[in-house]
Amino acid sequence: MAKKLVTDLDVAGKKVIVRVDFNVPLKNGEISDDNRIVAALPTIRYLVENKAKVILLSHLGKIDYKKTEEEIEAAKKKNNMAPVAKRLGEYLPGTKIVFVPETRGEELEKAVAELQDGEVLLMQNTRYEKGESKNDEDLGKYWAGLGDLYVSDAFGSVHRAHASTVGIPSNLHSAVGFLIEKELKFLGDAVEHPVRPFVGVLGGAKVADKLAVISNLLEKCDTLIIGGGMAYTFLKAQGKEVGKSLVDDEKIEYCKEMLEKAEKLGKKLLLPVDTVVCDHFPDPIDGPIETEVVSSDEIPADKEGLDIGPKTAELFANEVKNAKTVVWNGPMGVFENPTLAAGTNAVAKALAECEGTTIIGGGDSAAAIKQLGYADKVSHVSTGGGASLEFLEGNGLPGVDVIEEK
Repeated sequence: MAKKLVTDLDVAGKKVIVRVDFNVPLKNGEISDDNRIVAALPTIRYLVENKAKVILLSHLGKIDYKKTEEEIEAAKKKNNMAPVAKRLGEYLPGTKIVFVPETRGEELEKAVAELQDGEVLLMQNTRYEKGESKNDEDLGKYWAGLGDLYVSDAFGSVHRAHASTVGIPSNLHSAVGFLIEKELKFLGDAVEHPVRPFVGVLGGAKVADKLAVISNLLEKCDTLIIGGGMAYTFLKAQGKEVGKSLVDDEKIEYCKEMLEKAEKLGKKLLLPVDTVVCDHFPDPIDGPIETEVVSSDEIPADKEGLDIGPKTAELFANEVKNAKTVVWNGPMGVFENPTLAAGTNAVAKALAECEGTTIIGGGDSAAAIKQLGYADKVSHVSTGGGASLEFLEGNGLPGVDVIEEK
């Protein structure tokens, strides 16, 4: 069933609470990457132009309430939303932006009451409230009481059942914004209605992080490519020596099952045929390092694999270039190091050259595709690493499931 879209709501003159994802990286109070703010602008502009009173809620960073009061206060100070309000004002010239440095109380309630049509209020970091991550029922009701309608547009947070993602829309009429509409369309179509051949590319460090994704994608795609650190557990499951490479020993039996499943389903499961090895992990991560290329059958006992080799890069790239639908989640190696970025670069370049629908599943893959300069050459870069993984696993997303159907 399709979810209601913001355009399905009568927003004129209404107080519309919008859950956005303004969890941007801050260094000394300065925003180093504002892509998440930019991604939310279409929904915010639509509401402003249609005379809504816009109330924005977002989390920023982490606040661990198990720590001391002093440490909690330091975390709050570090993750203050004030710089976000300033940057938002730069993107919305001519629109009044009100920043309220509180998450409840008289100051917030007064500011909401004084909000005029077409104005925007940004509330302080939702994680200033201990009950946010616990989906505290009273907190959800309190925040819902500030508005008339709710719009979910924080794809990076909808896999979490928090007070701001589930509690509020449980108490108000709701819809999704344009960002979530786009995410659901690309990811949903890719997984449920792919144009074939459909190729899944998985990388990253651990098999454990992607157990359900591997199994689900094997059933959906025609070819599943596995690189990155997780590939070595699969190679060991095939009986190969992997030296000092990262191995998830508890998942070797699972990898054997997945290899058997691929064969049973008649799917291609591609693993590295050669590997870039080193005698140690780079420290610092981008520091100089000496490498050599070996066959994946012959990784020396005193070496560890840190990137796919050139033959594998060519094998994977050809598969990707000839696909009609590609979903990629996880780098092929330690791409943060220029010497170990060749495999990830080859896959990214192949995605850029692919004429089909190409989707990057957030997280490190999104960082890699941007770092390598190919972000504008793929169909869609997801704004939610955790949410896109949950989606690829075939799981529901609590912050989307709660939204009203059309």
